[in-house]
Amino acid sequence: MPRILARKDPSTFKTQPLHVEATPQRLVYQPLGAPLNFAQMLERRQPLQIDNPQHFTCELANLGVSVRLTLAWRGRDYWLLVRQQRRDRGDCVLKLISGYVPSHELHLPLHTALQEVAEECLVETPRGWLGGRFGEHWLPTPHDASLPHHAQYHYRISPLSGAARRVHAGNLPLLERPQAYVHQPTASLQLVYDLRLELPEALKKPSLFHSDECLENGVLLSRLDRQCPDLYLLPVDNPHGELFTLQSGELQRTAVDNLWLSEGFAAQEGWLIRDERIAWADWVRQRRCA
Repeated sequence: MPRILARKDPSTFKTQPLHVEATPQRLVYQPLGAPLNFAQMLERRQPLQIDNPQHFTCELANLGVSVRLTLAWRGRDYWLLVRQQRRDRGDCVLKLISGYVPSHELHLPLHTALQEVAEECLVETPRGWLGGRFGEHWLPTPHDASLPHHAQYHYRISPLSGAARRVHAGNLPLLERPQAYVHQPTASLQLVYDLRLELPEALKKPSLFHSDECLENGVLLSRLDRQCPDLYLLPVDNPHGELFTLQSGELQRTAVDNLWLSEGFAAQEGWLIRDERIAWADWVRQRRCA
């Protein structure tokens, strides 16, 4: 039976629309106008027409962040994906760990990305759940009241190589060089951070779970379902189209029939992604041909 880990009041979330200017060399965004609550932001996420994918100026509904989190497990690299029922789009997809950036972090989106990792990527051991560090900074522990933490071990998050093209928040370049794309169907800007998850070498039997958030009766609930871990390992080098979960230190193969991946896996042209999602079989085929 799913376990409730946390409750949030969604009315406390505020963000702002964005003014975006893109050239072939860089993309600049800055907050625009009055703060929006969650419902107002969703109302603005409507299809947007952009003709030139390399050079444009536009107004977007929101800024989002995703984390392409890479885990090395027994000599092989895996991307970590989570399952999400996207009620605003009427579908269910596998996607990168991701979230919306609030107003006070629009110039510090990496902070939001790390918060999302701490909230969504749960690492269990026989002696408790792992907290995390990024460099010399401890990550938040949003579920510490519900999940007892390991007294000795923690995981580490470190940056991988950044994208070639610069992204600026106003006059400030984002030093971590995230990948950026404008998603036309939702009029949103998404930043994708490439990070590595390192587990302690002495850790022998970890299990990975996804903490899923869902809005119910006006309350945002975060749940853990042991029967549905919903955190998946996708081999980076994946000629056979495999997908796994990790339970007690062992990879468990997962069926991929009728799976869909989020738009972050679809083809990008310039700064634009035009698709809502991509079928698993189509994505695997594209990877083999790349």
